[in-house]
Amino acid sequence: MYDFESQIVDIPDYPEPGVIFKDITPLFGNPEALKAMTDALAEHFAGMGITKVVGPEARGFMVGVPVAVALGAGFVPARKPGKLPRETVSQSYELEYGTDSIEIHADAISSKDTVLILDDLVATGGTVEATGKLVRDMGAKLVGYGCILELAFLNPREKLTPSDDDVELFSLVTVD
Repeated sequence: MYDFESQIVDIPDYPEPGVIFKDITPLFGNPEALKAMTDALAEHFAGMGITKVVGPEARGFMVGVPVAVALGAGFVPARKPGKLPRETVSQSYELEYGTDSIEIHADAISSKDTVLILDDLVATGGTVEATGKLVRDMGAKLVGYGCILELAFLNPREKLTPSDDDVELFSLVTVD
């Protein structure tokens, strides 16, 4: 497998002292790494009958679109409130200090769809969990979550993969 960690740059004390920010943008600038990322995610989820890939704003777009193309699926953007021009459905979720919401066009997903949610990074799992709830509420079958980087020390799997659910979280790089 490709060495994805070599494309992630640690930025100390960003955005505040004591935080080590994991910058994945070099992966997108390297054609070989970008292709390897697309191929690895698409290969992992191939054969699941995925008809739509949903990517939360904004870097979920960058991960989701090439993987959707590789899977022969459509892409659906999940956006912050007020960014989509037609009728939307929304889901709120908790942040460290408050709440936020994610929206999808009301006609973007149906009960006939099999959906994969992709994002660049999964930390606490709040954004993708809300996106998953939205997808399920729209009647679609959710088959998985995927990301480039998982911050396992924040325990996102506790939110995303309950024991009664066969939906998995697949990450290319895990930080413990």
